[in-house]
Amino acid sequence: MRVDAHHHVWDLAVRDLPWTRGSPVLRRTYTADALRPALLRNAIDATVVVQTCAVAEETAELLALAAGDPHTRAVVGWADLTDPAVADRLGALRDGPGGRALVGLRHPVTDEADPDWLARSEVRRGLRAAADAGLVHDLLVRPDQLPAAVRAVRELPEVRFVLDHAGNPVTDPDAFAVWAGHMAALAVCPNVAVKLSGLVTRTTGDPVRALRPFTDVLLSAQGPRRLMYGSDWPVCLLAAGYDEVLALAETLTAGLGTEEREAVFGTTAARWYGIGA
Repeated sequence: MRVDAHHHVWDLAVRDLPWTRGSPVLRRTYTADALRPALLRNAIDATVVVQTCAVAEETAELLALAAGDPHTRAVVGWADLTDPAVADRLGALRDGPGGRALVGLRHPVTDEADPDWLARSEVRRGLRAAADAGLVHDLLVRPDQLPAAVRAVRELPEVRFVLDHAGNPVTDPDAFAVWAGHMAALAVCPNVAVKLSGLVTRTTGDPVRALRPFTDVLLSAQGPRRLMYGSDWPVCLLAAGYDEVLALAETLTAGLGTEEREAVFGTTAARWYGIGA
């Protein structure tokens, strides 16, 4: 099974996404049907669609999509983790159309001013409630929020986490060393995996040369069985097309054995998100 573990869809006629303003590439509607030719061209069997905004209605819409789309096999949605009734909200989603496809939640921590937002007691309560419901939590954080993310992973061993976009590292040498230290800290925690996604938009020049140090750290620390490929389509289009992003990831992992490559491009995501179970 080949899995794209991270992509988005949105319809600006249904809901505005303020973060797309100012970008001619992103300021348009992107549907699952628009992605399908690339999936077929690259023999992608299943995808994980991920939330784009902190709006509860979007999660129900993504679940409805999964109920009728041949490729969308899993949904990482959004729910208010600070809501005391979050367990009931998740139960309602699970009982609704496409509810079986709900495999995880994500909150855009990057939008929170507090670098320690993940340490708040009400957030921790919500993370535990999601874990009790059998859901993974995708971590979307800025570099300054990585320490709090590492603490959350370490202090909540009952919660399964996935670090999106490898924690959004920056290419500054000093910052790289700090980021690598955080990846090493996460590597000792068996309840977290990392997405090889969203990095091409953070580089300039030759992407292979720019991203090789990051990929080498991830493969050394997490290993291929805790690393999963995601295209981050359509956000990736800011820097490269779908085929180019996949080819870049394949080049960066070309030194792996067959089973290790299968892990990065499918079995890790399938295991972590329960795809095909």
